[in-house]
Parts: sequence; structure tokens; C-alpha cells
Amino acid sequence: MKRRFLISGTDTGVGKTTVGCSLAFSFQVRGMRVGVMKPVETGCAERDGKLIAADAEALFGGAFAAYSIDLVCPFRYRAPVAPAVAAELDGAAPPDFDRIVECFREIDGQTDVMIVEGSGGLLVPITWERNFADLALALDLELVLVVPNRLGSLNATLLALDYAARRGIKCAGYVLNDVEPGPSPAMETNERALVRLTTVPHLGGLRHKAPLNPQIAQNLL
Repeated sequence: MKRRFLISGTDTGVGKTTVGCSLAFSFQVRGMRVGVMKPVETGCAERDGKLIAADAEALFGGAFAAYSIDLVCPFRYRAPVAPAVAAELDGAAPPDFDRIVECFREIDGQTDVMIVEGSGGLLVPITWERNFADLALALDLELVLVVPNRLGSLNATLLALDYAARRGIKCAGYVLNDVEPGPSPAMETNERALVRLTTVPHLGGLRHKAPLNPQIAQNLL
């Protein structure tokens, strides 16, 4: 069965790209054709007159993609803020939602599984009218929520999952990522607390700067 995932987070800098790249590799090892997208990337550096989307490049490399990087990341901005804001600060045209859908469809037709990495969380605006929750619904993506294993994550996680449920987004589960070396009381108790607080599946955990737990990919299939 074809699977399509949106890798989103409770915040920025929580490890979405790491999870996306690792999942792409894990699915490839299982003999699956993997498609990846980072529809909009902000905070891009300029090289030889071209904006370089580092996260998209990492996903592109992890999937050994045969399609163009411009399909993977059709919209890039310099300013390190939400896409709708970045377009204004850069004095550039905002992302074209329909073009993102077109790029997705072109890649999706060549693959068994699609991994789409968002920017920040579900409510981050792609344009002033549409956010990443809208994209998930338009493309029928299942949510994989990356949760930083630190103090404050319980509230942020439950809010994100509640919003996804209210919007009618399918939720495959969440990944608890040790973004700090720790240990701390929050890191040691977040997993148990979330299991008690939500019925959304815990797909597995990531140790600080360690490779992906292979069980996470298995739990998604």
C-alpha cells in the first residue's frame, strides 16, 4: 500500500530533517522507491547566485533521487522565518500552493512512499491563506510528529496532536527525539507521560546524535 507522510514538528530545530533522511534510507533498504520533498525552505544561503536549500539537499541525497532538486524544493527564501513572512522580507513572490501540489504529484507517480518535510509546525503559514495542515489534507499525508525530548514538550505535543485531529489529519504517530545530551527529569519521564496522555502511537525514540532507531520505519509500515 502506498504511504505518504508529512514530517512536522512541535517547533523548529527539533530534528525533522534527520528523521526524514533516516526514514528515506530505511525505506530504501526495504526495497521501496522513496520520494522526498521540502516544498519551501527558508534561511537559505546563496552560492554562485543561487539559493541553496540545505535540508532539501540532505533529503534529496538520502533518497538517491532520480528527479530534479527543483521538484523537491520549488520555493526557497533567504530570511530564516516562516515561508509567508520570508517571501515578504525577501521581496519575492510567495510560494504557489498549486505548484507545490504539481511537484508532489510528479514525484509521487514514481515512488512507493513519499516523505514531505514541513517548515516548523502544522500552523506555520505557507501563504497567508494556507498552512502545512492544509498541505497535509490536500496531499493526503499522514502526520509524523517530531517531538523534542525536553522540558515543555508535553504541552506542545498535545496541542499539535489536538490541532491535527480537529483538522482531520491522519496521524501515524510521533517520534521523541533527544535534542539535548541530558539527562534531565523531563527527558526521563516524557515518554511515559505521553503514552498516558494520548492514544496516538509512539513510533520510537532517537538518542542524542545517534542514528535512527530502525523500529521507527518498521512501525510506519
